[in-house]
Amino acid sequence: MPYILALNCGSSSLKYQVFDAQTKQSIVSGNAEKIGESGAFITQKEPDGTKTKKETEIKNHTEAMNLMILMLRNASIDLTDIIGVGHRVVMGGDKFKSSVEINDDVIRAVEELSPLAPLHNPANLTGIIAAKQSLPDARHVAIFDTAFFATLPDYAYRYAVPAAWYTELGVRRYGFHGTSHLYVSKRAAAMLGRNAADVNLITMHIGSGASAAAIKNGIAVDTSMGMTPLSGLTMGTRPGNIDAGVILYVMKRLGLSPDEMQKHLNKQSGLLGLTTCYNDHRDIEEHLETNDACRLALEVETMNLKKFIGAYLAELGHIDAIAFTAGVGENDDILREKVLTGLNDIGIKLDIEKNRVTGARRGSGETEISTPDSKIKVFMIPTNEELVLVEDTIAVSNGTYNPDHLKMKYSFV
Repeated sequence: MPYILALNCGSSSLKYQVFDAQTKQSIVSGNAEKIGESGAFITQKEPDGTKTKKETEIKNHTEAMNLMILMLRNASIDLTDIIGVGHRVVMGGDKFKSSVEINDDVIRAVEELSPLAPLHNPANLTGIIAAKQSLPDARHVAIFDTAFFATLPDYAYRYAVPAAWYTELGVRRYGFHGTSHLYVSKRAAAMLGRNAADVNLITMHIGSGASAAAIKNGIAVDTSMGMTPLSGLTMGTRPGNIDAGVILYVMKRLGLSPDEMQKHLNKQSGLLGLTTCYNDHRDIEEHLETNDACRLALEVETMNLKKFIGAYLAELGHIDAIAFTAGVGENDDILREKVLTGLNDIGIKLDIEKNRVTGARRGSGETEISTPDSKIKVFMIPTNEELVLVEDTIAVSNGTYNPDHLKMKYSFV
């Protein structure tokens, strides 16, 4: 049986799924966490649905890859049947506007782009090298987070800073979560019963990291994240939009180095920074009545989400639907209700009761959570980034891939 392996190497994690290349159904999935840290472990969901967990030291991504292979063998996956590996790569910069088969030139380019994504690209690259060594006969394909946003017009991706910063340093908006926004936008169009090229959408990927995208006639024209994943929406540990002067002021007053500030902005801000103790929505909402910092964090996040809906509505002229996805977007009915309350006058009417019982963890699939008379539809759509990785990998490998995603024949369209 031919398999496709979808691989997502984070800074301290390695997520993987093995798919049947013919049915595109997930067979095995797993996650190695806390790589290079104490308390590392790997979990795997077996073909029969049971879960196994192994706690062990995992020094680096190469060791994580070796452990993954051992776990797959234990699940009776024949490695010689893995014909393709789809690698999620966060930063493709201006160089990669579509998925590509990985060769030495691609590896060098991903490495050269690492300064633009220092927390992600090096880990992605380590995973690529380790996987090519472990699975030398498979076709390896890079699927870039930024590729979906290659369609942004220059006035959406350029910053109003010295032009040399753009031409010499690559300072511009790139956008992230591209595979998720691509998948969800296609499914939203299908739920509307229309072609992707005929709809305007706002897609909201809300998890620990979060981003919104404005999609006009099926293609991305704006997104909340920028040159890095720090900007835009309020996130679990990232601040979202912030006055750049604040960063300069704090660095000067506290004598912080760029690396120290990087840690504050990526790991200690956002919901965690506001509450000082929680970055998980479940914890925040559990303590809303007893911890005013939790109330504040939720209100800040809600306000920023509303702002982007308003901004994108003005930018697009009209929208056909708003789609919520990712861990929080799919499951947090409280946040969805707070964000969408009070928007009736602009044509967004939430079905309160339907929203409250809708959640991916509750077993809900794709669900319309707006009222029948809502001019702008609201959907909850469970994302499937791994399926995009699988289908791009298969298409690149067999020569049927189309870099224009509106013309690409995805099974989920």
